[in-house]
Amino acid sequence: MKCIVNGKLILKDQVVSDMAVVFDEKIVEITKKENIDKTKYEIIDARGKYVSPGLIDMHIHGYLGADASDGTSEGVQKMAEGIIKNGVTSWCPTTMTVSIEELEKAFDSIRALKESNEYYGSRILGVNAEGPFINPDKKGAQPGEHIKKPDAEFIKKHSDIIKLFTIAPEIEGAMECIEDVRKNTDILISIGHTNATFEEALEGFDRGVGHVTHLFNAMTALSHRNPGVVGAALSRDDITTEFIADTFHIDKGLYSLVGKAKKEKLCLITDCMRAGGMPDGDYTLGGQFLNKTGIKCLLPNGTIAGSVLTLNKAVYNFFTHSNLKLNEVVNCASLNVAKALGTDNEIGSIEVGKRADIMIADEEFNIDMTILGGEIRYKGE
Repeated sequence: MKCIVNGKLILKDQVVSDMAVVFDEKIVEITKKENIDKTKYEIIDARGKYVSPGLIDMHIHGYLGADASDGTSEGVQKMAEGIIKNGVTSWCPTTMTVSIEELEKAFDSIRALKESNEYYGSRILGVNAEGPFINPDKKGAQPGEHIKKPDAEFIKKHSDIIKLFTIAPEIEGAMECIEDVRKNTDILISIGHTNATFEEALEGFDRGVGHVTHLFNAMTALSHRNPGVVGAALSRDDITTEFIADTFHIDKGLYSLVGKAKKEKLCLITDCMRAGGMPDGDYTLGGQFLNKTGIKCLLPNGTIAGSVLTLNKAVYNFFTHSNLKLNEVVNCASLNVAKALGTDNEIGSIEVGKRADIMIADEEFNIDMTILGGEIRYKGE
């Protein structure tokens, strides 16, 4: 049994400085630190740093030169072992619009790794399939030659590994696909890479969509006469919404506004690709060449191509540039995501009975330690 003491504990509704956390595989007790008999436990001294629930990245394509769409378990394992150093304890390897054969190869490799439990990194929850059922007019950095018409049978065939997928509701057959998947699976359906009107987006929500892929990016914009998908996402209290808080994809001046509008339905993501954690230079995404310079990743035509954001820095950025409380921002990268994915009974917050997925971080959310299921999986220098 372990016990974390001397930390600023980030609970779902407050931050407290006088509490200790006792855990083995699951969290056993949260109590006043003076109640702890230190002779009974392996003591972890947080040294005044933040003690937070492990983060959950529901939308990440790649990291450290690997990509989920490459179709290799080794690459996904490399990603899992890399992002745990960023405080991420659960994640959804995210595929993009590649060929059906490549998608199924990627699903197989992720499925095999998820079921093996032989890797040391962040826990795989399932696949986030971002495409191929998107609108060519809003494909962004997705390769257009592999875009397909909506196919509910394809999604249902892989419902054991797909946790969520993106669709453009305005394209032919999309509404029927949404209804079919919603009726027959527990998969979270997301609107994204879409040219939908405000009304089409609302119809998609009513038919079974519950989520919005990277708000503002690759969708119809908010206008006072045409609210678009952005307006639909912000107006519905029942729809969870992704947000890339790298200060490049979305201007930091909007952070407080979106946080106030979406509250517990806001989910911070990275949308990171293989250049994440790597030096500046040229990389690929879905077979397309791009250049990474600092926090910017661009195709040759200037199209934004994912990010190199880490989720711990997304938390720091959003907290720094919004008026949300720290526990509320951390929820955006943990509890809110767990609720969206239907796993909040097990993970997403520091509560008795939940898995001991915990991370310790400094004031800028640099990671000092990551604990997965009660086991220390990363310890900083």
